[in-house]
Amino acid sequence: MAGPMGRMMVGGGPENRSMDFKASGTRLLGRFRPERVTLFTLLACVVVSVGLNVVGPKILGRATDLVFAGIVGRQMPAGESRDEVLRGLRENGDDGIADMLSGTDFTPGQGIDFTAVGHVLLLALSTFLLAGVLMAVATRLVNRAVNRTMFRMREDVQVKLSRLPLSYFDKRQRGEVLSRATNDIDNIGQTLQQSMGQLINSVLTIIGVLAMMFYVSWILALVALVTVPLSFLVATRVGKRSQPHFVQQWRSTGTLNAHIEEMYTGHTLVKVFGRQEESAKQFAEQNDALYEAGFKAQFNSGVMQPLMMFVSNLNYVLVAVVGGLRVATGALSIGDVQAFIQYSRQFSMPLTQVASMANLVQSGVASAERIFELLDAEEQEADPVPAQRPAELLGRVELQHVQFRYDPDKPLIEDLSLKAEPGHTVAIVGPTGAGKTTLVNLLMRFYEVSGGRITLDGVDIATMSRDELRAGIGMVLQDTWLFGGTIAENIAYGASREVTLGEIEEAARAAHADRFIRTLPEGYDTVIDDEGAGVSAGEKQLITIARAFLSDPVILVLDEATSSVDTRTEVLIQKAMAKLAHGRTSFVIAHRLSTIRDADTILVMENGSIVEQGAHADLLAADGAYARLYKAQFAQAVAEVD
Repeated sequence: MAGPMGRMMVGGGPENRSMDFKASGTRLLGRFRPERVTLFTLLACVVVSVGLNVVGPKILGRATDLVFAGIVGRQMPAGESRDEVLRGLRENGDDGIADMLSGTDFTPGQGIDFTAVGHVLLLALSTFLLAGVLMAVATRLVNRAVNRTMFRMREDVQVKLSRLPLSYFDKRQRGEVLSRATNDIDNIGQTLQQSMGQLINSVLTIIGVLAMMFYVSWILALVALVTVPLSFLVATRVGKRSQPHFVQQWRSTGTLNAHIEEMYTGHTLVKVFGRQEESAKQFAEQNDALYEAGFKAQFNSGVMQPLMMFVSNLNYVLVAVVGGLRVATGALSIGDVQAFIQYSRQFSMPLTQVASMANLVQSGVASAERIFELLDAEEQEADPVPAQRPAELLGRVELQHVQFRYDPDKPLIEDLSLKAEPGHTVAIVGPTGAGKTTLVNLLMRFYEVSGGRITLDGVDIATMSRDELRAGIGMVLQDTWLFGGTIAENIAYGASREVTLGEIEEAARAAHADRFIRTLPEGYDTVIDDEGAGVSAGEKQLITIARAFLSDPVILVLDEATSSVDTRTEVLIQKAMAKLAHGRTSFVIAHRLSTIRDADTILVMENGSIVEQGAHADLLAADGAYARLYKAQFAQAVAEVD
């Protein structure tokens, strides 16, 4: 699709590059440094909880041994010792039974000691209960650490967005940037909450269980470890296959969000030009791309859990077979084998859990990389310290041999010089692309000059803080901007201090907005959304002009500020602007030359250079570029009347 609409509908996500999982994951963990105390407490709780859970099967194994010993002892003749019974079995040729019972501590003629069994079970219950309580505490600490870290990350993103130059946002879609600041951070938080505590628990469980397995039987422990390399191979191979898909999933999410945001914002334009079908087609393509990436990511990572379960079952079979042989030879008791089988399950379960959480972790780290990419973006130059400021803010602006280019290879403004005295109105005219708005962007320091300098009352604006510079400038753009709130709040947004309703109404009257505001149902308390629904384009413009009145600036910048109002209102605003501009420097960008006849100085720009400057009458008499523009508009006006 060609043209502006096509450009609007094309995704502008980050560049396609591979995911550095290790570096991004390490950096994400590094953001938990302020939560060291919480993490150490969390670690202590998890260590004790895991330790108790690891000891539990051994305690239960003791209960099994007591029950089995009671059953065996009850079937043996009383009055004989254990050794005598085993010797008798061997003399009768029952060596296999004797070997098996040699690992059991029974007393001939004595049944099950239920008191001892009860004590053991009570100890096991207390052990598991305390382990559960500590794990609940650890879970709460995880949530606390994660939420605090996400809080700081959101603050960092907010601060970063305020430090990024305008060029960063010019090159990216709003929806894509918003997706990073919302969806990606939310995804990181959910990932950490669901996996962080579980990962710590799983790793410690593997260590603790492995130690107990070697304590019970080093032979069975080695048998259980046979499947570990296979588990590691499965996890790494599947992880490498699924990670690129998770990166693409969140990249596609940002692109889709950007498309939805643009189509919703410009839904009227889409309908006017009959682009609904193409918009829906673009949405379907991006939605399909997101579906494909999400499906592949989840499918590839989802394969890991069944594969790990297969390895776990293989481990269980090996342990059961070898353990049974060890019991038959009397090398282990039945209770020890029972405990070991539980340990083998406890050992394989954390591996399976880690594998099943791989998709969460990979998704979270993919989002983290997008956040870090934003945080690492090149910032605008920092304000000088200490910053300079004019001794008295009068509004004298001077451009001295200014040069600027958006693209290093394509010069836009070359050797531009001009002076604007306090109280003077400077009008800037010229064809589209001549550099009129760029000149204002340089004055506001939205962009930095490539050469030369701009001074305000004799002070280079590059040596001033941006806040100090912009505090003295009031700006009204052709594209109005309102936020969700009352009309009074929108007007008061221009003030750097608390203002009264009377001051807001006075600014509205000066901008000729008071009349239409009072016709609204709630007057100044009427709530509008960020799109300005409920008021016309011209009325939105009046609200923004009232905002500029209230800011009481030293310098006024009007970029086609009256383009959306009718002729009568435009005349009234021009008179109000003349009153407001008294004693202030005004820069007016205009296409309708009839609106800037009374300007003290008119600058005519072409290709980034001032080709003419002077008063209206003088420029007409010179019969140059300005005269050609004026005659072209006059001829157009006559043609429209005819």
